[in-house]
Amino acid sequence: MLLADTHTHLYLPDFDSDRGEMIQRATRDGVVRLLMPNIDIQSVDAMLSAAQAHKGICSPMIGLHPTSVRNDFRQQLDVLESMYSAGKFIAVGEIGIDLYWDVTYLNEQREAFRRQVQFAIDKDLPVVIHSRKSFREILTILDEFRGEKIKGVFHAFSGDIRDAEEAVSIGFMLGIGGPLTYKNSDLSEIVKKTGIEHIVLETDSPYLTPVPHRGKRNESSYICIINRKLADIFGRTEEETAEITFDNSCRLFNIG
Repeated sequence: MLLADTHTHLYLPDFDSDRGEMIQRATRDGVVRLLMPNIDIQSVDAMLSAAQAHKGICSPMIGLHPTSVRNDFRQQLDVLESMYSAGKFIAVGEIGIDLYWDVTYLNEQREAFRRQVQFAIDKDLPVVIHSRKSFREILTILDEFRGEKIKGVFHAFSGDIRDAEEAVSIGFMLGIGGPLTYKNSDLSEIVKKTGIEHIVLETDSPYLTPVPHRGKRNESSYICIINRKLADIFGRTEEETAEITFDNSCRLFNIG
């Protein structure tokens, strides 16, 4: 049974004391591909070091997280884009718009998002989109690229069924993680109606830890918990849902 964690920040200091052991736990449980979204220019070196140390398992992305967008975002994007040839980046991410924490730099977030979507199109890479409280805003911008070859995933999807249907209608996947296991979440019904063929699994570790570990540090081996919940929702075996979501990940990120 093979699984992919399509969104893990395993290069963060949260894992400095046991990164190798954490990765071993994941691979032992069948989580054999760990995909790492970038945050900003400060995080790139740690991410690339993790990718170098765990070749064939850890794969890096390149991008500027919306909560890292400030007045210097153009300079940051210049640096990030210039680093494209430094490694085999599998996606442009984590990018998007965040209207939850701070809207001070909303116009800058919009410009940064547009520029990074265009960069992804130019490089024929998928995009990994952060859309916290901003799904409609993001769809409006994506509509500007109608007719372009663009694909990707709405990371940590938290919209309603209408949002899910619109996302898959434009060829995007839904990134589903720990919140699928939360008691008051309506994700189970949304996922079931949307269809497993549109789902990739993720942890967002060290964040969004699934039950029964909620409140503790998340890690990639917990993808197995999310997959088990997914199997329950669809009335399939864990092996079946693992195979489908793993194949979805391979196609989206071209990881083979």
